[in-house]
Amino acid sequence: MTQASPIKPLLLSTLGCLLAGPDAALADFIADNHGTLNVRNFYFNNDYRDQPGPQGQSKLREWGNALMLDLKSGYTDGALGFGLDAFGTLGVRLDGGAGNHRGSSMFPDDSDGSAVDEYSRLGLTAKARFANTELRVGTLQPKLPILVSNDGRLLPQTFEGAMLTSKAIDSLTLVGGRLTKTTGRASSNDSGLAVAGGRRESDDFSFAGADYQVNKQLLLQYYRAQLDNYYDQDFMGLTHLFPVVEGQTFKTDLRYFRTRAEGQNNSAQGRAAGYTLSGHGDVPGRIDNDTWAAIFTYNVGGHSLVAGYQSVSSGSNFTQLNQASTGEGAAGASTYLPTDRFASSFLRAGEDTAFGMYSYNFVASGLPGLTASIGYYRGTHIKQAGAADAREWERDIIVDYVIQSGSFQGVGFGLRNAALRSGVPSDGAQDQTRLVMSYTLAMF
Repeated sequence: MTQASPIKPLLLSTLGCLLAGPDAALADFIADNHGTLNVRNFYFNNDYRDQPGPQGQSKLREWGNALMLDLKSGYTDGALGFGLDAFGTLGVRLDGGAGNHRGSSMFPDDSDGSAVDEYSRLGLTAKARFANTELRVGTLQPKLPILVSNDGRLLPQTFEGAMLTSKAIDSLTLVGGRLTKTTGRASSNDSGLAVAGGRRESDDFSFAGADYQVNKQLLLQYYRAQLDNYYDQDFMGLTHLFPVVEGQTFKTDLRYFRTRAEGQNNSAQGRAAGYTLSGHGDVPGRIDNDTWAAIFTYNVGGHSLVAGYQSVSSGSNFTQLNQASTGEGAAGASTYLPTDRFASSFLRAGEDTAFGMYSYNFVASGLPGLTASIGYYRGTHIKQAGAADAREWERDIIVDYVIQSGSFQGVGFGLRNAALRSGVPSDGAQDQTRLVMSYTLAMF
């Protein structure tokens, strides 16, 4: 039996409290209102080379324009304040007809498998604040180690649920919540929660965590999450910034994930019923993984040099929420891994990845607003069924520029170019280019 979601009643209750409150109570709610309109023009080109898609094409070429209206209220006056936010989006296809659309990566699929002309959403979030503690219920876009909302295409991924954030104790941020649904980046409809390869949906992702700022240089993190009938996950993180000399810093970022099967995924019957994970692990479909990563960053002037290493255990692929198999345009998910790149994520069972990146901020050369970077990632020991271990590599180039003055001040341009060569047949060779123009307009 499907349980009724508590989100809509809570939203209506909050709205009723706001409308029924006295004028004085609404003063801050109205005075602190602010809204922005973000315009995003996105061109996406992925050449899969020797991998034909469902309609026989080996290239994905799509171009669209997005309007994202983000309205945020203030809080009603008093010790306990209430507010209501709204997030409306519209995606319009400019190009990418038959032969250029491959799955629902950029736009939702139409009934004939082609891309739809447009799609839209509306999300509402009720919020309540007491001192330094805030509760948000409704549409959410979490950015946490155990869950990262994906924003890699025209419109961002969103979730439905509740999230509590407290900063009542100095230097300590506590977070907890529960999510029940998600709307993929290429969909107007929500779907349940799952993992890559999972054919059965869950409606319960619960999480809690703490960020402890020991001092200005050291941050410690611990998070725990559970996706009902799929996995339990623990995360521990350490970030330290060491000032070498004036104008130079050395940053250490250590991350460790422990992920184990939970509920149906921990039984052969449950995995056969669809509570399964893609990839090749020790037990097919069962989640059993330890992943750690170390990232070191040296900054001097406008220069930034990153070097790191990541190791995924052989029990299973690394996993976090991923709705790739649930339909509704839900394909595409992010992870809190340093190797979560444009064409690959380097998260397969047994995979060890060494990587490096060089970035330069041209403000140091008198060109503010311009940044560029180049990165290289090489994964080895990828576990495959009935075959020798595979390897892969990806090269990424990133260029961003934001106009600093004049009539077009704030308009941003971005280039993302990636080349992937993988010994895993499902990935193979890919050449990818993304061109993005964006602008944020303050409405009030």
